[in-house]
Amino acid sequence: MSGTVTVEDLGTRIEEVLRHRFTERATAAERYGAEFVALWKTAAEHATGGKLLRPRLFMDLLRALTPAGLTEAETHRAIGIAVDVELLHFAFLLHDDVIDGDLFRRRRPNLIGALAQRHAPDPAESVLHWARSSAILLGDLLLASATLGFARADASPDTRRRLLALLEQTIFETVAGEHTDVALSDGVVTPDLRTILATSAYKTATYSFVLPLRAAAVLAEAAPAAEERLTEIGRHLGLAYQLQDDLLSVFGDAEAHGKDPFSDLREGKETAIIAYARMTGHWPSIELRFGTPELSEPDAADMRDRLRECGAEDFVRGLVQEQLTAASTVLAEAETEGTLSTTAARTILRLASRIEGRSE
Repeated sequence: MSGTVTVEDLGTRIEEVLRHRFTERATAAERYGAEFVALWKTAAEHATGGKLLRPRLFMDLLRALTPAGLTEAETHRAIGIAVDVELLHFAFLLHDDVIDGDLFRRRRPNLIGALAQRHAPDPAESVLHWARSSAILLGDLLLASATLGFARADASPDTRRRLLALLEQTIFETVAGEHTDVALSDGVVTPDLRTILATSAYKTATYSFVLPLRAAAVLAEAAPAAEERLTEIGRHLGLAYQLQDDLLSVFGDAEAHGKDPFSDLREGKETAIIAYARMTGHWPSIELRFGTPELSEPDAADMRDRLRECGAEDFVRGLVQEQLTAASTVLAEAETEGTLSTTAARTILRLASRIEGRSE
């Protein structure tokens, strides 16, 4: 039985299966040329070694929803699905980097940047086009792989149908969120707070929180009512997580979170922070340099101070607390009505506490 399997053991096993997936693809790629092999090997370096937030969330809740414990066979099956959830995440990151034109992620070259630098320290535009195209194509392959993984799950026909329906809705909503996010960045859509929050919910919460929570409920054969409650909870937690991410990018310690400091300000990213600032008298002075790629550290720090002075930081921190409180309220209701067990509720509350105290 897997009752003796520790959280650390599960993390190690998820990582091992994830690495194995990429190793298999790299081996299969050998007949198609060295560059295709290099693509898979480079992808493995960027897709592994992370925090595995989504697969761990899925596994934690699945175990909480299975009081009798998971057998080794059930654990093996669940890890396979957990890895598919992580592959979906990596696929979205690849496409997101192409859309944003990014060559770095967390202060090191992303897949696109790494592929380009393999050819030249200062790659030509043609090489960058090839590297970006590689990211698009690999992202497409990983989306297909995740879908096939759900379809091949060792489960009843009804469980597989529910998993696939969930995955389809997840991909649809995430693409809808990304579509609106690009429209916001390009000025096609008015950047009001309501639109920005809805976009964050669709783009981040759906696949990062709702998917792993609901997938766990499906695999545990929980009632549809549990899925409905987990959808509400996942949306609140996911939005809180994204709002925290926005705060860290502007106000956080770059040494702690590892992201490019002030990258959101340089890119002109429309966040709840900026939406609030637009409604204050500080906005004209902030707008002058917002979205300037060559924004200097001193100027960015000045913008950060102005955003803090106008109340944008406190406002968004308040939104984070609102979302966490809403998640706790839904969770308490679900526990009271018997939709979710106390063990499951505690598992989700631990997640909420980690979001509240995030520094990276």
